[in-house]
Amino acid sequence: MRRVTTSVPGGASVLATLVASAGVVVTTIMISGQASGPQTPVTFTKDVAPILQRSCQSCHRPGQMAPMSFLSYDEVRPWARAIKAKTANHEMPPWFMDQNVGIQKFKNDPSLSAKDIATLAKWADSGAPMGDAAELPKPKQFDDTGTWQIGTPDAIVTAPSHTVLAKSPDWWGQYFVPSGLTEDRYIQAIETRVGNPRVTHHLQTYVVDGAEMDQHTAHDDSPLVVGEFLNAYEVDHNGERFPEGLGRLLRPGSVIKFDLHYHSVGEDQVDQSQVAFKFYPKGYTPAHIIYSRQLGNLQGPPDIPANGTMVRSDGYTQMTLPGVLTALQVHMHTRDVRQCLELIYPNNKTERINCSNFDFGWHLVHVYADDVRPIYPAGTIVHVISWHDNSPANNPRNWAGSDNRTMDEMGFAVISAYNVSPDEYRAMFDARRKQQRSGTTQRQKQ
Repeated sequence: MRRVTTSVPGGASVLATLVASAGVVVTTIMISGQASGPQTPVTFTKDVAPILQRSCQSCHRPGQMAPMSFLSYDEVRPWARAIKAKTANHEMPPWFMDQNVGIQKFKNDPSLSAKDIATLAKWADSGAPMGDAAELPKPKQFDDTGTWQIGTPDAIVTAPSHTVLAKSPDWWGQYFVPSGLTEDRYIQAIETRVGNPRVTHHLQTYVVDGAEMDQHTAHDDSPLVVGEFLNAYEVDHNGERFPEGLGRLLRPGSVIKFDLHYHSVGEDQVDQSQVAFKFYPKGYTPAHIIYSRQLGNLQGPPDIPANGTMVRSDGYTQMTLPGVLTALQVHMHTRDVRQCLELIYPNNKTERINCSNFDFGWHLVHVYADDVRPIYPAGTIVHVISWHDNSPANNPRNWAGSDNRTMDEMGFAVISAYNVSPDEYRAMFDARRKQQRSGTTQRQKQ
């Protein structure tokens, strides 16, 4: 029965009035609802292909990291039920932000809506029909010509060539390459690119101070070199141009760290990755410097017993200056399943910014849309909450604590942000509050 409720004088409703006056009217409504006719079938050409173009084909095409291509009906049809299962479980496309918590507007969000997921499921359940070829959208165009998305670079740093054998375990490793820079330059745009996406699962680039690098190479027992995050290779979204007035400083003598994850594909493959920079003109100083840092590191080593249950750990970092968050990346290891980010303001109010599930195979950078970037006053505490799963369902064997090996655990968030003055923060806060009030007013009018 279709129930349509409309207000009437006296606070009653049309539905209540009809039910009270005559049962035959209700019967008529039920018949009308049942007589709506057959539903339009879901087809590949009209309904499924646009979804795949928007959220899947960047990876699922020849020469990219996905194991199968989704460019044509004949390629997709055998995978219809697998597509239904993976999307229903939110395993594909890889985007693990909890859609019911915190900010939901990101510049690089490939996730599917509930409507998209239902469409793919209905298509699979109905036999995965092709539909009318005339309704097929034009093929999506991909730029695989080697052109840099940021334009002609001012500088390119190239990692050593790496051979991935046909049959070999996954390799997580780092290469350190001098930047070659001899003077301070402010980065206006940056792009990280892999040479062979078939075997490169992900690549992240960092800048390391040259002095820190010298210390690391001189002492084998020194801490793992981390550096400040620069950019990440993400299929179809790996070039980043900073808005006017925002930039990042690259100092002379600095070293670029290539943080790589390779996997074999059944035949020997070679990769050689690069990171490219466009600089602001010499002498130009941006109004704000964007930085990326590990925040919310665990307070003390986690105690994760063998065959235990879910273990929670917390980390806190106090921000001494007002600022704006621009991007978030979850970093944990193999037992870890979820992380949440909170801001604890100086007035002791807490705001849950995001929660994200975690898959060690995907290290995603979540770039906030400009109008929803979190802003915070001086004294705000960044609170990072991590959950480690060492339960029997995760097939654990040993106790685990905190360390840098993959078999050990850690939990922190890589935050990209920039500092602002107290006056700038106040102006941002007032503008954001005005925007929220305007949105509330518009919703009330609807």
